[in-house]
Amino acid sequence: MACEPDSADVLPVFDLTSVVDKSLDEADPELCASIARCLHETGCLIVRDPRVPADHNDRFLDLLEAYFGQPVDRKMEDCRPGLDYQVGVTPCGTEVPRCLVDTQMQDQLRRLKGGNRATMPTGADLKWRYMWRVGQRPQSTNFPELNAEPVVPGAFPEWSSVMDGWGAALLGAATSVAGLLARGLGLGGTELQELMSQGPHLLAPTGSDLDCNGRLGAVLAGFHYDLNLLTVHGRSRFPGLYVWLRDGRRVAVRIPAGCLLMQAGKQLEWLTGGHIRAGMHEVVVTEATLAAVEAARAAGRSTWRISSTVFTHCASDATLRPLGRFAHLQEQQQQQQSQQRQEEAGDGGDAGDGAEVAYPPIRAGDQVQQELEAICLRKAAAASAAAGTAGSAPAPCPCPSPAASSKGDGAAFPAAVAAAAPPVAALGVGGGGANTVPAGGGGACGSANNGSSCATGVAVASR
Repeated sequence: MACEPDSADVLPVFDLTSVVDKSLDEADPELCASIARCLHETGCLIVRDPRVPADHNDRFLDLLEAYFGQPVDRKMEDCRPGLDYQVGVTPCGTEVPRCLVDTQMQDQLRRLKGGNRATMPTGADLKWRYMWRVGQRPQSTNFPELNAEPVVPGAFPEWSSVMDGWGAALLGAATSVAGLLARGLGLGGTELQELMSQGPHLLAPTGSDLDCNGRLGAVLAGFHYDLNLLTVHGRSRFPGLYVWLRDGRRVAVRIPAGCLLMQAGKQLEWLTGGHIRAGMHEVVVTEATLAAVEAARAAGRSTWRISSTVFTHCASDATLRPLGRFAHLQEQQQQQQSQQRQEEAGDGGDAGDGAEVAYPPIRAGDQVQQELEAICLRKAAAASAAAGTAGSAPAPCPCPSPAASSKGDGAAFPAAVAAAAPPVAALGVGGGGANTVPAGGGGACGSANNGSSCATGVAVASR
C-alpha cells in the first residue's frame, strides 16, 4: 500500500538564500506573494534558511534529552507556576488540550472526516515543556510575567549559549519570513517585524518520555492551535507531529534536511482578520514513532522525544487588530451584518446589539493571558498565589504502571474540567484510548491544575 503524503510532499520549500543580507525592498515580489499565498491556503510553510545550521539543532536536541532525562525533583526546581509557566519547566499533566473544553473547536473536530480526524485525548497533555526567552525584552511593560528573566538549570554550564544560539537562529528565520509575508500581503513590509520587536519570543521545546508513554495512539499534545504569531519547528528525532491544512487534510510532518516548518498562530490570524488562519496540530505516538524508539534503544540513545520549537510573538504592549486592507474588510463585514440585522428587525426580527467584531482591538499581552487561562496555565499561577504558594508547583504525572497502561493512561484530569469535556464518542473523532485516565485516578497528576475549571468558554488556542 502506498504511503500517505506528508508535509514534504504537499508543501513547497521556500529558499531564503536570496534574501540574506538584503533589504526587504530587494526581495523577489514573487517569493513574497508565494509565501503569503501558501500561508493563506494551508497555514504552513517549509523554508530553507542558510543561516540556520543543522548541527546546532543536533546540539540543542542532545542538551534537551539530557535535561529531560534528569530525575523529576531536579527538573521541578526550574518550575515557575507563579509566572504562568512562561519561563522554566512545565511538568507533564499541567496543560489541558483546548479541544476538550472549547465548544467551537469541538464543532471543528466533528467536521473532520475519515483519516483527517484528530486523535481525541481524554486528559491533560503527557508532554513536559521548557520555556527559554529569546531576544530582547522591553525595559518597562504592563506584562512583567510574560517578559520575566530566564531560568537557567544549574547542571548544564553550556545551557545559555546553546539555547541562545539556536533560539536566535529560528527567530531570525521567522523575522525574515514575517517581512516577506507582509510585502506579499500588500502591507508594505515592516509592519509585522515592528510588532515582533521586543516581543516575548520563546524557545519552547517539549519533552515526551517515550519509555513511559510510548504506546500506539498516546496523545502527547492534544489537537490545538498556537496562541502566538508564527511557530517555527526544527527537526525532531521522533515522528508524531501532525498538522491540518486549511482544506481539512491531516498531514504527517516530515521536515526536509536543512529546512524548518512554520505554522501560523492566533496573533497572525488576528492581524489578517482571518485571511490567514491559525494552524491546527497534534502530537501522537504512531507506528513510525515506535520504530524510531526501537532504533534509539538499539543504538543506546535517549528515548525522550524533543520538539525543536520557537514561538514568535507580537510585543506584549502592542495592540492586535487587523492591519491595512484587512481592517477595511472587517469594517465592510460589520456593515453587512448591521444591514442584515436591520432588515431582519424590519421584518419583525430583533436587530440585537449591532454587528459582532470578529477581531476587536486587544493588547497582545491580554490576549496571551486569556489564552493561558483557558488552557489552565494562568489559573494555576492564580491559585498558587491565592494560597500563598506562588513559588511552588504541582506534582507532575508519574510514569504509568503496567496495570494502568493496560487500561490506557495519561495525566489525570481536574474534576471540573472533566465535567466540562463531552464524551469522546459524542465528538465522533478517533483515538482517545491511550490517554484515558486510569481507574482510580492518575496519582500526582490529579492536582496538576490546582483543581481549577478550564471551561471558560473563551474561543482561544492552546500551545
